[in-house]
Amino acid sequence: MEKRRGYQLHMGLAAALLLAGCGEPERAAQAAKENVATPPMRAVDEIVCTPPALAVPETNDAPDEAEMKRYTVPVPAAGKRRFLTMVPIPSGKFVMGSPQDEVGRNEDESPQREVTLDAFWMSESEVTWALYQKFMDNGKARHKDGSLKRKPSADSKPEELVSQPTPPYSPMHFSMGTGGYSGTYPAIGMTQHAASKFCEWLSAQTGEFYRLPTEAEWEYACRAGSTSAWSFGDDPELLDEYAWHAGNSDYEYQPVKQKKPNAWGLYDMHGNVAEWCLDAYTADGYPAEAATNPWNVATQRYPRVVRGGHWDSEPEETRSAARLASDPVWKVQDPQIPKSIWYHTDAPWLGFRVVRPLNPPKTQAEREKYWNTGPGEW
Repeated sequence: MEKRRGYQLHMGLAAALLLAGCGEPERAAQAAKENVATPPMRAVDEIVCTPPALAVPETNDAPDEAEMKRYTVPVPAAGKRRFLTMVPIPSGKFVMGSPQDEVGRNEDESPQREVTLDAFWMSESEVTWALYQKFMDNGKARHKDGSLKRKPSADSKPEELVSQPTPPYSPMHFSMGTGGYSGTYPAIGMTQHAASKFCEWLSAQTGEFYRLPTEAEWEYACRAGSTSAWSFGDDPELLDEYAWHAGNSDYEYQPVKQKKPNAWGLYDMHGNVAEWCLDAYTADGYPAEAATNPWNVATQRYPRVVRGGHWDSEPEETRSAARLASDPVWKVQDPQIPKSIWYHTDAPWLGFRVVRPLNPPKTQAEREKYWNTGPGEW
């Protein structure tokens, strides 16, 4: 477990980097010199401002579902030859949740319900460092809420106006993989807010609307037409062919797309890193009635839904219906007061993937709702 111990943070350095990111170089230098854990911080309402509203170009007319194809879109702000591959997911109905006789199930996976979903595209794997690092290490002086500290110039690009993370106070790769931000590894340790802002950043530069998947969309895409515990069946002996988990990952995340995809061409839906969904988590399962495009909109920061299991999960935790609730303890090592809105310092197994609905929101206000989901304590 030596690699797990590598997650411990150097708290003095953490505080120094945070203060530097907040435009307080003198206090940052003091924190680094003294190696103190957490110097007194200003109240958050003294250092934040409201990010400007971002007008995203209108999305082109949606094609008919029959015209949906797999496509690859360039992400210019991430660098040259940085692309995101999207896989078409057909509209349809499925039964959400697990049956009572499924081995390893939890009560929060019931009652099962029939759900109808419109078509959408989903990224074929988790978002990688190749795309996320440029969003995270954006090189712009920003307030703690991620808004720019200076007024944008006339030639500022739309994606530069999106709220983006302040600098992390510890390498967020946690020395896993190749020990750096290797582009083939999934990005990890971000809050749901950070993942949603990545979607806004991606939308700003592509002109297409991207967001996190709802919980129903995630399970529907994971199952890919199956009704078994995993998309490949009920036999856990086959799990090594499709997933990185505690039994085969060497206790760290792995490059994406190394295992077999599911029937719809999606990689790593089981294991490797767990994935954010848009929904609030409810311990008593889902409403029993049938639903169309359900989204349990969050009104508080905790708990929210995470799906898919990860590199340190037991096999049953990687099942298609398995659910996990977000927890404030995922920030226990964050030295800030209040905690960062961008990082989960104690969730080095948490990532996300994006979706693009065939029928995007009609108004900017509707889009903003998906990218700014709910108030509450961070």
